[in-house]
Amino acid sequence: MNGREELVLRCAQRRREKIGTLSDEGFAELCLAVRENPAAFVDSPEQASFATLVGALDAFHRAGADDDLLDDEEFRAARERRLQTLSAACDQALSQDGGCLDARLVQVLAADLDPDDRLDALLEIETKADEMNELTLGSTGDAWDDVFTRPRLRLWGAIARTCLAGGRYRMALDVSRGLMAASPKDQVGGRLTAALALARLEDEAGFNELDARLAGRENSWLNLGRTILLYKLGRMNAARRALRGYGELCEGAAYALLRPTFVEIYLPDRPEVPAGGFEEATFAVHEAEPIIADVPDFIAWADAFPWFHASGEAYAEENGYDW
Repeated sequence: MNGREELVLRCAQRRREKIGTLSDEGFAELCLAVRENPAAFVDSPEQASFATLVGALDAFHRAGADDDLLDDEEFRAARERRLQTLSAACDQALSQDGGCLDARLVQVLAADLDPDDRLDALLEIETKADEMNELTLGSTGDAWDDVFTRPRLRLWGAIARTCLAGGRYRMALDVSRGLMAASPKDQVGGRLTAALALARLEDEAGFNELDARLAGRENSWLNLGRTILLYKLGRMNAARRALRGYGELCEGAAYALLRPTFVEIYLPDRPEVPAGGFEEATFAVHEAEPIIADVPDFIAWADAFPWFHASGEAYAEENGYDW
């Protein structure tokens, strides 16, 4: 979530509503003014609450900048303190506006619950959100274009990923498809969760349909999902080719798969990272971990190919990572 930019859009939109008629050019100039000093345009509990949350998320990420210097015990303690501080900030945001959906979402995520408990909490938030207002697609047909509906899309994205983490693959797919229907731009990344769910469900037709919809826009989730799908279907030659494609198209993909690393919980949604980069490969493997655990021979199969093993080892050596 680009919190600062969304705060700008929220403040500008509310000011536009107060002004009345305002041309697109005038709105663009208003956005520039808000961007220069957002605090000057925070004039309601709604915007104050969102501003509090944005500041808290920025502080959370800044506080973790030196985590690599800590040993495991120090890291766990520091992370726990950061999550507690973030949760307290969510309380503050909700005291300003109890309807701040993003604050409720972040607070549940910051509790670091197991997937079942997290899903229950997220579904409770969704039920209350449905009671407050109904999501609409607006004039563009994409809910993302209304900055005030984006929290609902982020909530759905979190629900879908939590379903995947908890082994509820059909539900993960259904929620992801609903997300893509509400927002064809899919800024939240429902298609990525859907790719992994389809692979786990061995739904080749559905996977191919999703692949065609993406029109050649390859990514780590799609490439890894395709490899898992073909492996599970027993199409080993095709799976080997998919593995090679995954390894070649995604930077550090072999290392990410063979030496998975800790990934911080997404707060509140999947961070934006360069397409085809190592971080993307790391995120895809992290989200696929429950699926890979259900296919215990998959990692050994991939590691047995000398070229794949060598790729992972070379990436580790080039970047100073443990192997």
